[in-house]
Amino acid sequence: LVRYRGCCCLRGGGHRASKRGGTGEGLGSGGAGAALTGSRRAAGDGLLSEPLGHPDFFNVKELFSMKDLFSARVHLGHKKGCRHRFMEPYIFGCRLDQDIIDLDQTMDHLQLALNFTAHIAYRKGIILFVSRNRQFCHLVESTARECGEYAHTRYWQGGLLTNAHIQFGAGVRLPDLIIFLSSLNNVFEPHVAIRDAAKMNIPTVGVVDTNCNPCLITYPIPGNDDSPTAMELYCKLFKMTIIRAKDYRKQREVFHKLQSKEEGN
Repeated sequence: LVRYRGCCCLRGGGHRASKRGGTGEGLGSGGAGAALTGSRRAAGDGLLSEPLGHPDFFNVKELFSMKDLFSARVHLGHKKGCRHRFMEPYIFGCRLDQDIIDLDQTMDHLQLALNFTAHIAYRKGIILFVSRNRQFCHLVESTARECGEYAHTRYWQGGLLTNAHIQFGAGVRLPDLIIFLSSLNNVFEPHVAIRDAAKMNIPTVGVVDTNCNPCLITYPIPGNDDSPTAMELYCKLFKMTIIRAKDYRKQREVFHKLQSKEEGN
């Protein structure tokens, strides 16, 4: 969770017309200010709406391939006896009593998750990485730090999202997206934050293994959540996606500023 301090800004649309003969100058500057404000608003709307017109504006398809997923052992699931019934559509088959995940579906779901994450980062949203696996705590925290976001890898206190306004006060901003690199806690139960995020209408992205329940996750990614190589691949992809989206935002802001200056001149 991040404490958010709101800032207040005043927008001046031009000088008011004076009652003593200054009406012409006042209205002229007011009209120019209103036109400038309107152009800035149009540029801001275009800055946010432009990525929505493309199915893959951030080119997340080029970040990974089927070979990368296979080499990272993303396709390896748990034993057949541990299978969750809601994960059966994502299972390709079973070999030596071990479930094999369909990588074709993994690629599609991973692309959707990365694309949504990029749009959140592009709009300067707060992204929270969550994992309860002690083996990958340092990896998750370093990934969040390198891309300028936040991580929670410790014990999740109940009501951290649902009662945030009571525990931390009214000036608390909840995450805009929660990424679960493991949807289970350390006792192999569904993470409490998944349920709380669903209650608070916070979108979630989660890696779900064959023993997980994908129902409450907005963008589930069927894949192995135990292998170190798979976790390194997930963290690498999310980090690259977030950094790329933020760089795109900076480039588009500079472009729109130059464009607005040319229109003003």
